[in-house]
Order: sequence, then structure tokens, then C-alpha cells
Amino acid sequence: MKTMMPALALAALVLPLARATDPPTLKEGLWSIHTQSIDNPGAKKSEGTYTLCRDHAYDTANRARAKTVQGCTTVHESFQGGKYSTEIHCVIGGTAIESKATTTFQGDVSSHTEGHSTYTPVFNGVSETTTVMDQKYVGSCPAGVQPGDRIGADGKVIHSGKH
Repeated sequence: MKTMMPALALAALVLPLARATDPPTLKEGLWSIHTQSIDNPGAKKSEGTYTLCRDHAYDTANRARAKTVQGCTTVHESFQGGKYSTEIHCVIGGTAIESKATTTFQGDVSSHTEGHSTYTPVFNGVSETTTVMDQKYVGSCPAGVQPGDRIGADGKVIHSGKH
């Protein structure tokens, strides 16, 4: 549960619920995803890059999964001028999480997300997290890699799709 809560907050930010305010459908194929985050207090930085094979069914399933996270509600969301903004409130395991993010899309081939989450009470020593995520389409998924599969920076494939 310790590492799950920040991940759930981030997922709620970047996996919007299916509504008329949805951002554009992203191009199917292999995406490079680079994430940077800073946890406070202490300005603890973390950074990582991986690639993800995605298709429309995978993205739709993730939106549906985000919609069913118990304890989370969407406070506000809008999509205007290529920017998707959202505000999510969650109460998970006795911790209230307030998350706000804005994702800027460049068509269906890249996005840049900036988000901020606060935790009350402090969760695992963290009171707030700032996250920046850049995603870009890089081409077709390699042979043997299916939607939902991730390829780590070390080249190792993590099969999380349906095989």
C-alpha cells in the first residue's frame, strides 16, 4: 500500500474518465514515457523512462479502471485548446489526496503533463508530490510485444497485457 497511493493519484490524473471532455485518442503503437517527480518535504527526486505498447482498447480499459478506483471522485475536468485539466479527490486508507494536473496534447502523438498532489495526513513521510510526465509516440510495437506491455530502460519486457 505504501507505494500504491502515489501511483493511484498519478493514474487518476493521467487516465481520465470517459466523458465528452476527453482529450484526443492517442495513436496506437509504442510510446516513450518519461516521468520526473519530487516528493516533499525534502525535495526527494525520482525519474524514470520506459516504453509502453498501447492501442485504443488498452487506453479504454485504463480509463474504465481509473473510473472505478474506490474512494476517488472527479472534482473538475475540462478540455479546451489542446489542454486537459483535471482535479481529483481521493480518500484511500485514511489519507485524503488532492490532485490537480494539466496535460497539453500535440495532436495524437505526444503529451506533456504537470501535476501536483497533496496528502493529508502525511503519507509515508510525503506531504506533497509534483510530477512531470512526457509521452511521445515512437513507432510500431516490436514483435512479441502486445498492448499493455512495458519495456524498461534495461530493455526487459514486462508482459502486463493479455497474452
